Amino acid sequence: MRPSQPATATGPVTATGPITTTDSAIGSATATATGAAATAGSPAEQGLAGLLRPYAWSFAGVVILQVIGAVAGLAPLLAVVELGRALLAPGPIDHGHVWSVVIAGAAGLFVRLVFTAASAGTGHVLDGRVQLAFRRRLAARLGRVPIGWFSRRRTGELAKVVGQDVSAVHPFIAHAPGELVSAFVVPLVSLVYLFTVDWRLTLITLIPVVLAVALVPLLMLPARTREQEEFDAAMGRIAGSVVEFVQGIAVVKAFGGSGRAHRAFLSAADDFVATFSRWVRGVSAVAAGMQLALSPPFVLLVVLAGGAALITTGGMAPADLLPFPLLGLGLTAPVAALGHGFDDMQAARRAVGRIRDVLAVRSLPEPAHPVAPRGHRVELRGVRFGYRADHEVLRGIDLVLEPGTVTAVVGPSGSGKSTLVRLLPRFFDPSHGSVTMGGVDLREIGSRDLYRTVSFVFQDVRLLRASVADNIALAVPYADRDDVIRAARLANVHDRILELPRGYETVIGEEAGLSGGEAQRISIARALLADTPVLVLDEATAFADPQTEQAVRRALATLEGDRTVLVIAHRLETVADADTVVVLENGEIVERGGPAELLAGNGRFAAFWRSHRSALADEAGTETGAGTETGAGTETGTETETETETETETDDGVSRGGEPR
Repeated sequence: MRPSQPATATGPVTATGPITTTDSAIGSATATATGAAATAGSPAEQGLAGLLRPYAWSFAGVVILQVIGAVAGLAPLLAVVELGRALLAPGPIDHGHVWSVVIAGAAGLFVRLVFTAASAGTGHVLDGRVQLAFRRRLAARLGRVPIGWFSRRRTGELAKVVGQDVSAVHPFIAHAPGELVSAFVVPLVSLVYLFTVDWRLTLITLIPVVLAVALVPLLMLPARTREQEEFDAAMGRIAGSVVEFVQGIAVVKAFGGSGRAHRAFLSAADDFVATFSRWVRGVSAVAAGMQLALSPPFVLLVVLAGGAALITTGGMAPADLLPFPLLGLGLTAPVAALGHGFDDMQAARRAVGRIRDVLAVRSLPEPAHPVAPRGHRVELRGVRFGYRADHEVLRGIDLVLEPGTVTAVVGPSGSGKSTLVRLLPRFFDPSHGSVTMGGVDLREIGSRDLYRTVSFVFQDVRLLRASVADNIALAVPYADRDDVIRAARLANVHDRILELPRGYETVIGEEAGLSGGEAQRISIARALLADTPVLVLDEATAFADPQTEQAVRRALATLEGDRTVLVIAHRLETVADADTVVVLENGEIVERGGPAELLAGNGRFAAFWRSHRSALADEAGTETGAGTETGAGTETGTETETETETETETDDGVSRGGEPR
């Protein structure tokens, strides 16, 4: 179902502000509006009973309806018994009594149908409410956990928790109450009646039940529990391997690694088969024994043999045997259902355990008394951070981002650039030091205020499965269409949107797909519409062609003004336009200053600049040389390199030659 606004039932994005484009950013925004769902108690510390406690009265209603239906279900059986007694009794048949018994049996059947249907319907409605509540709580928690937590977990395993594990509570909620109630109520009422008929044959009738119940502890041995846990773990691994295999299939085929990729998937599949086989071997004998003991032929054999012995010895009247085959079968059938209910309870307990583990992940704390930032000057003081306690990614970062300035962060891969910029929208809290905005520590600013102040454009773009207009208006959900179109025009994506099947109403991922560059321009349009005072850009035009890049850079330039802009820079044009350049290496700032100042210093930034200029020159020379048939290859390449060295200005004032202005 396509939402009319980006907000869903859990309220992830309507009021959270302009965090943009990636799962991590959207997750952080989701937390604000959905966080209220997690405040009802402490679900992370509760078991199955604790998580279901808010629905206790609904469960009670399901059970009461099922009890009435189960007891009423015995009426047809008892009616058959009484009919047998009436028809086999000596003397004339009492027709009035016979019809009374028939009507009572039919009424009991009708009551059973009505109340069991009501119990089942109520149970399924309750199941839907519980699953919705679980998924809302998971969404709220996942939206607030540190992004580093996701990097240490496989997508398939997390998807299994949110999808399969939440669905695993369905049998326990929708079916197990009825089965368990029947398993206790029906035998209890039947036993009371049978004891009034003949206590000796009643004990004989219980022999199959006793044999089946005696086998139940064998299903609860530590070895069986361990095998079930290994089975669940193998399911998670195979789910993760399928996701990784499908997501990486294009790269695998392109680079000829299909053998290794298939081996990884087949290894997970083989591991699952071996685990499943061990589990089946462990429970098959016990399960077969229980099924045999509770099977109708075995129950009838025991009852008829015991009844025949009592009748032949004159211990009971032949008519008194009639209720035992009928109710004896009714006595064992619910016990068989009890075995399935037990399996459902065990599966639900394990699933809720994994759900509880996710709910127990520590979230970034919200301030008890939020403080609004006074301005948008950003300062990092002695910041240290690591995804693991034994490894720091950032060490001793001191940095000031003044309003109205652009700060470019450069450095080699793995130097901590992305981690540094993700501290501004508080995707993480530093382990030491502080990040302040407007003189207020980010940990003291409420999420709503923070995400109204900071917007983020990632290089790795993820769009919601929603309309194009909803994706652009993610941070400003009630923006009018003219503002959305204006932002799209500035991001140079308006014409492409009009080519889609339904224009701005086209649902991304269902009715149309977008290229990486187009998706990135959608995210830029989102940032333009958000119009926040602090803007963080992670190479926002990485996938754009030159013409689009120029238009987008011109649009972003209109944003700057008095804004605080932090950019991860990989292109010389971006660095040349910056007011301050920060060079990161091994998580530390090794150089900072204006581009011209750092070039004159002939340090790491100057080396970075020269290497990029050389790469551009080589690329230009190669392209020109490839287009020259004979005779002028060297000269053409020289001219191209000379042109690359020449500084040219575009109409938007950007230095296209790559020299700092």
